[in-house]
Amino acid sequence: MSRIRTVTYLFDPLCGWCYGASLAVASLSDVGDLVLEMVPTGLFSGAGARPLDESFAAHAWANDQRIHALTGQIFSERYRTGVLADRSQRLDSGSATLALTSVALTAPDREFAALAAIQSARYVDGRDITAAAVLADVLAGLGLDAAASLFTEGTEELTVADAARVERGRQLMATYRANGVPTLLFDDGSHRRRLDSEILFSKPGRLAALLRAL
Repeated sequence: MSRIRTVTYLFDPLCGWCYGASLAVASLSDVGDLVLEMVPTGLFSGAGARPLDESFAAHAWANDQRIHALTGQIFSERYRTGVLADRSQRLDSGSATLALTSVALTAPDREFAALAAIQSARYVDGRDITAAAVLADVLAGLGLDAAASLFTEGTEELTVADAARVERGRQLMATYRANGVPTLLFDDGSHRRRLDSEILFSKPGRLAALLRAL
């Protein structure tokens, strides 16, 4: 009987480097015997949330240009002027993480697609993904009506599940001494280890090839 091989993806929906890693993570769908487990870490939620002030916006844009150079991912002018330049917005991933938990509870096989759509809404379309109405619209646009409804209702079940996911993400970060996100953990069925995150920012096929060989 073959062992189940799992890649655990530790991420935050407002992390630009996670957006940059999306192409490599998406390539894992080509590795047929892998299960992708999505685990948010709450990096920019709760105590990690902060104002999107001028200093941080400049820091973010500089990083965004590095990510674009490495991966080709788009950071549009609409994002720069509509998100980074908007001082009324905060860097707070709490709502986006909650929206993804609603997908995890209703259509778990669509969570990565939902994350990609939320990231695109921010970095390409320049939309405010800290706003609940925007997130509900993104989910509905993917046909994830049950998730959109659950997210809008904000039930206790959703809140509890979301807190548990974030806590697990933080525990895994601590256990495997990960300094930030994105982080990948690979479990071959008998042992779990952290992969070098640099592979996420090379050609996407390299990650898939590595995991086929392990």
